Amino acid sequence: MSALRQRVLTALVLAPLAVAAIVLLPTVAIAAVAAVAFLIALWEWTRMIGIAAAPVRIAAVAGCAALFALLWWLHDTAIGWGIVVAGALWWLLALAWLRNFAFGAAPTPENAALKLAAGVLAVAPAWVALLRIHEDADNGHLWTLFALILVWAADTFAYFVGSRWGRTKLAPRISPGKTRAGAWGALAGAGLVAVVGGWLLGERGAALAFVVVLAWVVTAFSIVGDLFESLIKRQGNTKDSGSLFPGHGGLFDRLDSVFAALPVFAIGKALLDLMTAP
Repeated sequence: MSALRQRVLTALVLAPLAVAAIVLLPTVAIAAVAAVAFLIALWEWTRMIGIAAAPVRIAAVAGCAALFALLWWLHDTAIGWGIVVAGALWWLLALAWLRNFAFGAAPTPENAALKLAAGVLAVAPAWVALLRIHEDADNGHLWTLFALILVWAADTFAYFVGSRWGRTKLAPRISPGKTRAGAWGALAGAGLVAVVGGWLLGERGAALAFVVVLAWVVTAFSIVGDLFESLIKRQGNTKDSGSLFPGHGGLFDRLDSVFAALPVFAIGKALLDLMTAP
């Protein structure tokens, strides 16, 4: 209960700040804030994958920062969409990686380089997807908030449903605490949020049904993102990505599901716009 209380108190502080930023700040400010957060998460990732040399870690993060600067100029082009799609496809490859627990486990420079590339493929497409959603003229700020609430709700429902009814492990070698019941709880919670949120955002009929299906797909990807970070931590014998947030670990611990969810949500939102276009 002490750990749960700590998690709740931290969330009560962070959630209002995140909501206010998403709703009130312009996209350029969101881009800057998210870039800082994502780069800190990548810094934590370099430690988790076994890169000990500070100059190498600094160079990796600086290289990703330069990539962000380039992507800012390209995010609203076809190249930007290509990056988003590549990000979604990457998480399908990550799912295959999860099925082969031992892949990349040896602490070799080659495996560290592979995992560094995986980290960049997690953060860069998610950053571009965030900008694409947020700058949308059709309530982009609110759709961004909706996307994040979906992930938060899925995580919360998974925790409480799994704690109460979880018996069968979802991936015992990767994350013993996660259960199949928790995964079903995540899907149920996301579906509920999708119905309410989609309705409040003005979607009706087939469009609302599409939002619910999208929420389920996004939730499935968010679970993959969570499990993939757990796999990397298992291979690196690391409990948390960091200690920035009491009860929550580091930034990557808080953002792993978001990294996987955002590219998929951005693609789904674009398809929804095509469906509802006059």
